[in-house]
Amino acid sequence: MRKRGENVVNKETLVLVHGAWHGPSCWDRLVPELEERGWRTSTVDLPSTSGDPHAGMYDDARAVREHLRAIEGPVTVLAHSYGGVPVTEVAETVPNVRRLVYLAAHMLEAGEAVVTPLGGPWFPQDTELLPAPEPPVEALYHDVPAQWAEAAVARLRPQSARAFTERQTRASWRAVPSALIVCDDDRSMPELFIKRQLTMAGVVRHLPGSHSPFLSRPGELAGLIDEVTDALPARG
Repeated sequence: MRKRGENVVNKETLVLVHGAWHGPSCWDRLVPELEERGWRTSTVDLPSTSGDPHAGMYDDARAVREHLRAIEGPVTVLAHSYGGVPVTEVAETVPNVRRLVYLAAHMLEAGEAVVTPLGGPWFPQDTELLPAPEPPVEALYHDVPAQWAEAAVARLRPQSARAFTERQTRASWRAVPSALIVCDDDRSMPELFIKRQLTMAGVVRHLPGSHSPFLSRPGELAGLIDEVTDALPARG
């Protein structure tokens, strides 16, 4: 296992895919921890959080696929929250993707959208853009240091409702070795998603705290990412 401060050169890239309402800046505290452990990191910016109500899950999946295809060498993908959906839609189609890590993230079956296990949308049918959950600190960042929580809230972006209703056509976690990291005091991810996903991942680990450990405990999360990727076989 890689340890912080070790002079390790890792030839693998870790691609970070953010969740709903967020952008690549959410990884700012985690990236230095990962790079100290030898990871090369790369982040994706999902179109559905750009403020465009017409950008849906398929647009996000296309952005993820294009990003992955541009990287040389083996890749592990870390998806947070909604980010698990576009990753699951395309990861198996990119040959250099070796492992998937779902961080408090959705693992859906082919034919499902985020709203499917809930029995339908929780928002009106004509909704185009969704604001972040209220209150955002309580829902997303309740154990994040105040200055980082305030900065994170200020960076939240409108989320396309369409992204939650478009259905996956494949379930890449069935083809690519996958790990699930469960946040034990997650106040954002509905428990029904967590329970069903415990049997989907090849490796399951738990982390104390909120939905956003990349901000609340980045060092601990980086160490756990090392642990689960070491525990997973690599897709050949």
